[in-house]
Amino acid sequence: MATIVIKSFPEDLHARLKVVAAAHRRSVTQETIHLLEIALSGEANLVLGTPTNGQSSYWERRRLLPEFEEALHGGAFAGGTDSTQGISDERDER
Repeated sequence: MATIVIKSFPEDLHARLKVVAAAHRRSVTQETIHLLEIALSGEANLVLGTPTNGQSSYWERRRLLPEFEEALHGGAFAGGTDSTQGISDERDER
């Protein structure tokens, strides 16, 4: 199993972590692992766009600018082109 060392860990944060760990009847290490698992699973859901609680994700609920929505439905972004190449080509034309 891997070991993680956190340098300059704030004392007040460590104290809060100890209180939460005690409330959950876990060691500080167990609580830290638990909190990291929760945070990273939420991050994965955010990155993948999958909802965490059965609701639609932020990306499904977001409102788009009308101009962007029109371009999106018109197929403007379906080409799969790399924007960096387009920017580079435009810069080279100058």
